[in-house]
Amino acid sequence: MQLFASLLTKARSATSGGFQNAQVPRHLPKTFAVLAGAAAAYHTWYALPAAACQQVAHEGHHDGETEFANWSATHKVRPQQLFEPETIEDLQRVVAQCHSEGQKIRVVGSGLSPNGMAFSSQGMLSTVLLDDIISVDKEKQQVTVQAGARVQQVVEALRPHGLTLQNFASIREQTMGGFTQVGSHGSGATIPPVDEQVVSMKLVTPAQGCLELSQDQDPELFHMARVGLGCLGVVAELTLQCVPSHQLLQHTRVMTRQQVHDQHKQLLQQNRHLRYMWLPYTDSVVVVTGNAYKEGDQMPASPVPASQDHQLAPFRELLHSLCGKVRQGVSPDQELPSQTMENVDRMSGTELRDHLLAIDPLDHMWVARVNQAEAEWWKRCEGYQRGWSDWLLGFDCGGQQWVLENCFPCGTVKQPNGADLQYMEDLLNKIEAAKMPAPSPIEQRWTCGSASHMSPASAAAQEGDSQDYLFSWVGIIMYLPTDNQRQRAAITKRFKEYVTLCKRELFQKYAAVEHWAKIEPAELNSKELKLLQKRLHNHYPMAEFNAARKRLDPKSILSNEFVDLVLK
Repeated sequence: MQLFASLLTKARSATSGGFQNAQVPRHLPKTFAVLAGAAAAYHTWYALPAAACQQVAHEGHHDGETEFANWSATHKVRPQQLFEPETIEDLQRVVAQCHSEGQKIRVVGSGLSPNGMAFSSQGMLSTVLLDDIISVDKEKQQVTVQAGARVQQVVEALRPHGLTLQNFASIREQTMGGFTQVGSHGSGATIPPVDEQVVSMKLVTPAQGCLELSQDQDPELFHMARVGLGCLGVVAELTLQCVPSHQLLQHTRVMTRQQVHDQHKQLLQQNRHLRYMWLPYTDSVVVVTGNAYKEGDQMPASPVPASQDHQLAPFRELLHSLCGKVRQGVSPDQELPSQTMENVDRMSGTELRDHLLAIDPLDHMWVARVNQAEAEWWKRCEGYQRGWSDWLLGFDCGGQQWVLENCFPCGTVKQPNGADLQYMEDLLNKIEAAKMPAPSPIEQRWTCGSASHMSPASAAAQEGDSQDYLFSWVGIIMYLPTDNQRQRAAITKRFKEYVTLCKRELFQKYAAVEHWAKIEPAELNSKELKLLQKRLHNHYPMAEFNAARKRLDPKSILSNEFVDLVLK
């Protein structure tokens, strides 16, 4: 993994703001790596001479040495064959040929799914070279793109036309195909998940060729395929409904749990965008709201922003307090390295948190101290910020991590039923009772419903407009703050216990289902697998989805073992 580390350094040095502005080369020599994470992604693709490109597009590259790894290095794969079509015609030929030969070609975009859902050792098809912006219809406020186009690339193409995408997840390096196929989401009680932006699509299927789907052309399959998990066909093109480009006024503040409880309905209904970050073992909740801002609008009165040194002082002071000391019970490989102390003044808040957690990530009392320092940090970062929506809606999710995110109904926008706050109260109480070393933050967001049958926020079984229904999304994490394999294995084991706590104690009670990209195969022992399958069958039209899979991909060349187990 030496190349992994060197590419990480290159990506970080490309921008002072982390990965989000990094220039992504199409081809770099030898090993393929995907460094994909909550903060952003960086890609390097196997380099081939020009004469070989057609061979790869049609036959795949055979070497078994090309490696895909996700950002957190929790999933890796060396596919026996890798296909990289550059045109829709090449894509159709690859899919037809692989269907004829029974060759597996699991589809991958940016490789951002934390669970490695797009990985297959037998064969993979990358859409990264299918990245054209085909057209922008300013009158209809629509854009047509190839599936490999990245979110940020599409946003920049829309900017001269005064348009933008309706909503964003935290990461802008996602390809549009993957962005929609797994049911990604942003936040806002009246804003649906991103799959609802898709108004038409071209789907290249193994058995039936290229299908054009929309509300008017095979609407049932269209609503099934918008969140198709790459299982019904390879998404080639998408037409998305856009909105006029706009600036937002973002307000970040820290509230107590009781204040959030008292003001929650008002916060949901009066803000276009809303996000909570709950900090376990503290009484602090970071509340981030976003609303339209027009030039000439008066900025709200706000205290003079604190200096960066003042903001970061809680983290720095906690680190400095350990300088030269070895905390009782901390093993030698967890002591603070000298270079950490030398670089403290150059670290960001999330980097400081990583170094602090690395000292003893499984001691709940130590994690609580780090969370308390983070609460103080957020208090010193309170204030207003204005900017274009695509910049403000993206955010730094921290370093390498395990993550589980789930989605559950919580009434309607007009009449929220309180399940969202009750879920958080139950979760925080169970964390503290179990002495779970749960780091901050536990992120909570909201969307309205989706008409896509396989969306976690599907409201297909409900009466009335899907956008009347309200869904909450909650994400728990455990960071992997070091390369120490013994420590990473211990964190992984504890995170599995954290996940089991959530699933067994909360999921059934709140009718919650996992985000598709965050179902971990490592959790799927026979008992957990049966519970997962039961949840999915209760929530989704699994029989209809599997019937569509059998019809469009009868040889299952688009699936992998994990997908087959989960969707059984």
